[in-house]
Amino acid sequence: MVLLTWIAEVAAEPLVLEPADRRVEWETNTWSLSTADEDRSSLSVAAVVAAFERVAAAIRERIRDLGFPGVATFYVWHDEQAGWLRCSTGSVPPDALPFSGSYVASDDLGPVVEGFLADSEPGSVACPYLDDVRGVSVKSGTEQEIMPFGVWVASVGASR
Repeated sequence: MVLLTWIAEVAAEPLVLEPADRRVEWETNTWSLSTADEDRSSLSVAAVVAAFERVAAAIRERIRDLGFPGVATFYVWHDEQAGWLRCSTGSVPPDALPFSGSYVASDDLGPVVEGFLADSEPGSVACPYLDDVRGVSVKSGTEQEIMPFGVWVASVGASR
């Protein structure tokens, strides 16, 4: 259960809260986690959720100890393109996370973890709107809409 160990280690990794430099926050506070297929099949959603909840609690304590007065959010999402679970902490509210695409913030981590654990081909994303094998673009009457992805959010800053 190497994934659970890696998740736990996130709580002790470097943490930077720098509202004036979101890039530094992102580069320092963002982690990519994956696991071998045999480990993936032996993990439960509940165990992974509990591990992330412990990390959020530990980061909340660290931020309190630092005396950081602002908003901070710990968040987790399933990066389907890479086949990873990713997590980060930023000095932003849940509705201002640094994603370029649409996302839906939730306080329920279960679906995010469930999607990761059920991913039988990590790093493979089906794109039905890509060109077909002849190189001719296949178009239907409507363009494929890109669905927002789910992100679990936990408030870890002083301002809640």
